[in-house]
Amino acid sequence: MTINLKNNEKIKIINSDDIYRIMQQVLLRENKIDRDKEHFWIVGLAVNNRLLFIELISLGSQTSTVVSPMEVFSVALQKRATTIILIHNHPSGDLEPSQHDKDITDRLMVVGKIVDTPVLDHLIISETEYSSFDKIGLIKKLEKSLKFTPTFMLEDAIKKDIAEKVIIREKREIAKALKIQNVAEDIIAQCTGLPIKEINAITMVED
Repeated sequence: MTINLKNNEKIKIINSDDIYRIMQQVLLRENKIDRDKEHFWIVGLAVNNRLLFIELISLGSQTSTVVSPMEVFSVALQKRATTIILIHNHPSGDLEPSQHDKDITDRLMVVGKIVDTPVLDHLIISETEYSSFDKIGLIKKLEKSLKFTPTFMLEDAIKKDIAEKVIIREKREIAKALKIQNVAEDIIAQCTGLPIKEINAITMVED
């Protein structure tokens, strides 16, 4: 369900405070009975970070709600969001992310990479305050997670890593050969793209 936004709410999002100010009002618009249930929304942003839409993906019980990655990204892609922010409320007022919160974020971040619609943040909100996965470092931590990464993505990452290591090794071999020929270090740096400090370290080992 798309949340109707006022014109003054269709703003350029600078940080999580901007999102919370809007989402707090969205939550407070609900009647008291619904406020005591967990909601899961996504916020879609345009390329310039302007707020495109807020969509209620799921409405659950007092302690949980079910979120389908297909629903999340079908909405995001249909409405041409370039990035999304996840938001859900904790009726209890406890803003500490649960393991389930971390897992669904991890899973959605993986899908976001596949469909080229990155997840920027996940906010847990109450009527009076919020917490941000990005602010507490969880987004960066989950970016390194392989828990829900498909095998083909792992294989691609491994191949990329191997290819990068081969290229670096070749550059070092070229640097070594040029150094033996007494080519100036700044010229070697231009030819290989290696920093002079690294070129010095290579020659020191070889000498």
